[in-house]
Amino acid sequence: MSRTLLRLALVAVIAVGLAACDSTDSDNATTAGTLNLAFSGLEPLANGFHYEGWVMIDGAPVTTGKFNVSDSGGLVTLQGAAIANGAFAVDRLGDAAAFVLTIEPAGDTDAVPAATKLIGGDFGGTSAALTTAHPAVLGSDFASVAGQYIIATPTSAAMDDEASGIWFLDVAAGGPVAGLNLPTLPEGWAYEGWVVLNGSPLSTGTFLDAAMADAAAPFSGAQPGPPFPGEDFLVNAPAGQAFPTDLAGATVVISVEPSPDDSPAPFAAKPLLGTVSTPAAAGALGQNLGSLPTGTARR
Repeated sequence: MSRTLLRLALVAVIAVGLAACDSTDSDNATTAGTLNLAFSGLEPLANGFHYEGWVMIDGAPVTTGKFNVSDSGGLVTLQGAAIANGAFAVDRLGDAAAFVLTIEPAGDTDAVPAATKLIGGDFGGTSAALTTAHPAVLGSDFASVAGQYIIATPTSAAMDDEASGIWFLDVAAGGPVAGLNLPTLPEGWAYEGWVVLNGSPLSTGTFLDAAMADAAAPFSGAQPGPPFPGEDFLVNAPAGQAFPTDLAGATVVISVEPSPDDSPAPFAAKPLLGTVSTPAAAGALGQNLGSLPTGTARR
């Protein structure tokens, strides 16, 4: 073979090798996609708490970025800058099987989702519908929730302040039984009862089991209360309130709260809601499922 033909052969071999390398590198390259997030019912988180998105790729969570929500509902960075179109760049987005939204504590820097998983959904093509019902998050649509309460002050020895207490129990069949029908919450969440008096929400305490007492009784009297969630508003009245009071016309709420909680105010998810009758008497809570956050993740 002449030197000219040998050189041409070597050039051809090198060109084929380079083409093969380019093809391999291209096939193995990590490609980024744009994830667009849109939500309904999210509220701003306080005290450094924030939201973080996650996609499940090959069974492992991959962060899509941290953010918060403005007062108008738009997505913002942790510094408060608007995030245009709720867009985030995510590597291997096309391989994602599901999306999950968490609430992360202040100062969070790890690459592990918090236990407080709010909404999620599986990708079907280019989008995922996000709800509380996804099994990786709260795991319920709360469609079966119901509630009953009585108006009484069992922690008081007096007989003239009965309209100043609310307890989530039912005595219609005789002895007291749990008045709330609620799904069991996963780690990272707790229920909390509220009454709204003079425009201000007052907690009746957090709880996990509607058939047990709640975690606190800051306003109740010295007598023992029943072993169910509830509160007597008798002592330690906050500014702007006067105890004992009359709960007639008060709004009653059962909320689903992140744990740990970013704020002493009620969280956005309030599956049960009602109004105490006038005069104050035992009553029922209605479903308020429109308060549950939802969303869409598009890729």
